[in-house]
Amino acid sequence: MPLQPDQRRQLAAFLRSRRERLTPDEVGLPQTARRRTPGLRREELALLAGISATWYTYLEQGRKIRASEQVLTALATALRLDRHERAHLLRLAGHTAADAPAEREPLPPDAAAVPALLQPNPAYIIGGTYDVLSHNRAAAALFPRLIDHQAQRPPNFVRWVFLEPLARDIVIDWEAEARALLARLRTQAGRHPTDPRYTRLIDELTDHSPEARSWWRQYEVQPRHSGHKRLNHPRRGPVAYTYTAFHLAEQPDQTLVVYVDAATAPGQPLPEQ
Repeated sequence: MPLQPDQRRQLAAFLRSRRERLTPDEVGLPQTARRRTPGLRREELALLAGISATWYTYLEQGRKIRASEQVLTALATALRLDRHERAHLLRLAGHTAADAPAEREPLPPDAAAVPALLQPNPAYIIGGTYDVLSHNRAAAALFPRLIDHQAQRPPNFVRWVFLEPLARDIVIDWEAEARALLARLRTQAGRHPTDPRYTRLIDELTDHSPEARSWWRQYEVQPRHSGHKRLNHPRRGPVAYTYTAFHLAEQPDQTLVVYVDAATAPGQPLPEQ
């Protein structure tokens, strides 16, 4: 199936962003005269990947051409993509089956009950677009104004981070955390190119958040994972947490996230300050 215009634009933007972050020194090319733009030139990348410079230019311009998996693998190697970026590149180029659009994410009652069982540790279940599908009281307390029972749409963690002013006080390392979250949303959106929920959410973020608008153009991708986070608890003050993400077996886009105070978590190192 040929790529849609928006898919071609996304593929072109991703390739261009990854080409511009490399330098000739990093890939073993000699330095030449002063460059007007950052990164490798198109012809240099094409040479490294063993493909035609004209053909690569067409690909980066979003022309109506289709790249084989072999060519994409060569480009991924030349661009020094990690495994998550390689997978994202292949998805953008149409080498995985596109998921059918879905407007609702049903959550089985037995799964929805899990966060309450984890009280007093903050816990919630998020869907593919970071809608909060289930949560416990500790999570509602840790993330003020995230849960609004009067709202006509589900609470959304990405929307809260970027558009709720209080989030910048709660999330201590706000910029680093927000950039990483946006990169994870980009990865999710690449898995569901025909799902309008992602388009609506991304449009809302880039319309109302200057940071989201700027960072989205940089085309970072990142998988969902466990890690460390420093948060200002409304009652306890600054707390270093470890958090763990569990993907639901029957709904891999749905993720249970559990926070534990790093000071009391057995066997967990404290996060770097």
